[in-house]
Amino acid sequence: MQPQSLNNKKIEGYRAIWFELGQKYPDGDKYSGALGTYTAKHVPLAIYSEKANKTFFVYGGTKSENERYLLCMIGVFNHKTGMVSKPTVVYDKQGVNDPHDNPSIMIDDNGYIWVFVSGRGQKRSGFKYKSTEPLNIDEFEQITEEEMTYPQPRNTDYGYFHFFTKYTGVRQLYYETSQDGVNWTDDKMLSAIPVHEGEKSGHYQISNVYNSKILGTFFNRHPNGNVDKRTDLYYVQTANFGKSWTTSDEIKLEIPIIKQSSPSRVIDYSSQDKNIYLKDMEYDLDGKPACLYIRSFSHEPGLLGGPHEWCVTKWDGENWKTIVVTQSDHNYDMGSLFISDNEWRIVGPTENGPQAWGVGGELVIWKSSDKGNTWNKQKQLTLNSDLSHSYVRKVVNGKTMFCFFWADGDSHNFSKSELYFGDFEGNTWKLPYSMKKEYEKPEKVNLSSF
Repeated sequence: MQPQSLNNKKIEGYRAIWFELGQKYPDGDKYSGALGTYTAKHVPLAIYSEKANKTFFVYGGTKSENERYLLCMIGVFNHKTGMVSKPTVVYDKQGVNDPHDNPSIMIDDNGYIWVFVSGRGQKRSGFKYKSTEPLNIDEFEQITEEEMTYPQPRNTDYGYFHFFTKYTGVRQLYYETSQDGVNWTDDKMLSAIPVHEGEKSGHYQISNVYNSKILGTFFNRHPNGNVDKRTDLYYVQTANFGKSWTTSDEIKLEIPIIKQSSPSRVIDYSSQDKNIYLKDMEYDLDGKPACLYIRSFSHEPGLLGGPHEWCVTKWDGENWKTIVVTQSDHNYDMGSLFISDNEWRIVGPTENGPQAWGVGGELVIWKSSDKGNTWNKQKQLTLNSDLSHSYVRKVVNGKTMFCFFWADGDSHNFSKSELYFGDFEGNTWKLPYSMKKEYEKPEKVNLSSF
């Protein structure tokens, strides 16, 4: 007998989920720890609404610090009052503990909030939910149930566009569009690259939108569907809502991408025996794409796979250029890329944390003043932490003081996991883990002085 659903119920605080994959190696699990803002392929997780002067954000929560019971949550921060409301359960995963089922978010032109709840391949369905009132998180209604993993929805000038994954090969890339969020086109395959005929295909992608018109995605390739061999970097874009697709230099592409040597391939990493782990993508002010990722030699945690290089690959209008920003100690260290004017920033756990060879670490703001060509450490946000900080997620149209948010937790052993947010001045706040009132102020914390 299933427990009673908590859908549309309030939780008495912001409690992130802890997760362990269970793929063990001498230096730890392939990944485990604070994964409330996981995965990098759930995009976006937070949006600032100028109309409401509020930041709406989703995450993988849980009922209490003693449980691994996934709740797809939404919270809201009011920039005028400096307060957060109690978070709402959009979808109770009914005992699932896996943050691969975490949600992503979209806000439509009328202010309704859409939450896309990820499924897990063909094992668990995905769902689209819509708020019953504009700019309000109190109640959501289910709109669809479908096969949908790693949802990446965007509201554009042409309508709603949704990049996502289906397990029709192993992980193949798809997209769909809609004018009202209720009626969607048929799923259209974007990429399915086998190495040899008869082999399985697989991909991960990270997408974004430029000027509400151009949609683009970077993706990698999984040889014979093997996610532990993820390699090669590809990029495709559309300027007409998915009717046709091109490379960055506007070479027309046949969709779906099925050839390893497609003109959409940016870098051949397979010939270098390198894996790549996609983190984020952005467009500069001229609409040129840039991708943030980690490259390494193995999926295994520890020294064997190193170095774990944080790379930015960007299109300069004529060529692709790759810059190594720094190194960290794990493939699943995850940060976000921000581009505004001539300032490029990365916020992520690039300093080793308290748990060696584990997910996350100490957070650093990296800055480039020459369009990503050279990088310098601007500020360290956390220092001497007891727990690792992980999966820093940016806010779409983010406004101080809520520019990005993340979770903390023990990288190797089950622990309590709390949520934080911060700005580029180095200010950080902790969301209340326990709440007695409907609205409370987050606690300002100085994580760099611990």
